Amino acid sequence: MKAATGELQLTVITMIAIAAVIGFFWFLWPQIQNSITSQWGNISSDYKESGSTGVQSNVIIFENR
Repeated sequence: MKAATGELQLTVITMIAIAAVIGFFWFLWPQIQNSITSQWGNISSDYKESGSTGVQSNVIIFENR
């Protein structure tokens, strides 16, 4: 009986922890999403202002000597 009670308590604690994490993101997700969107927009506008062609090349050539 003690083992079953301990198992039930652990299950309840786990469910409360999961609910707390879901609740945390439920309330903060709009702010996180807005922050990501604005930062993405800033990166995009900085990239367009630099006059880049949209192609990025990072090529390193190693020569055998």
